[in-house]
Amino acid sequence: MSRKATINRETKESKVSLELDLDGTGKAQVSTGVGFYDHMLTSFARHALIDLTVHTIGDTHVDAHHTVEDTAIALGDALREALGDKAGTRRFGDATVPLDEALVQAVVDISGRPYCVHTGEPEGQVYVTIGNDGYVGSLTRHVFETIAFHAHIALHVRVLAGRDPHHLVETQFKAFARAFRDAIAIDPRETGVPSTKGTL
Repeated sequence: MSRKATINRETKESKVSLELDLDGTGKAQVSTGVGFYDHMLTSFARHALIDLTVHTIGDTHVDAHHTVEDTAIALGDALREALGDKAGTRRFGDATVPLDEALVQAVVDISGRPYCVHTGEPEGQVYVTIGNDGYVGSLTRHVFETIAFHAHIALHVRVLAGRDPHHLVETQFKAFARAFRDAIAIDPRETGVPSTKGTL
């Protein structure tokens, strides 16, 4: 069963071309014009073991918001498409990941019901600019909410500890990646859709 997707999305604010393979090896080619975001998506692909190609051209002369948001929309849409009916998957994933002083727990349910709970970032993190291309800390929650909504997954992200703004964001992406990797993994004992309803 092929679990791949290709999304092309164009608005007056951005143009996104995205391809992914859920059963990849973590290879990534990401270019959004927002260097820190490229780093986060590359990290997500590597630790989720998803092959990911992203090329985004956005109005970064305005700020990074539209570029980051529209790429997250395309990623969520691609994840939903590639997951298909989710038959044979483990469905749930849970990971707690450290990065030096930072510690984050992420929990995923590929439930078909979009929901995102994001808590625990230190006060002031939302106002911090990370990198040289306008990535503002407030975008992190927005990215996870956008992915969850478009992928139709339930996602809980809890920042348990951390101080460095870069570490705080990177640990969240890595924790999400590992939890998602577990949720989409094929369970050899699961012969159908992992739900009493028979559908997700």
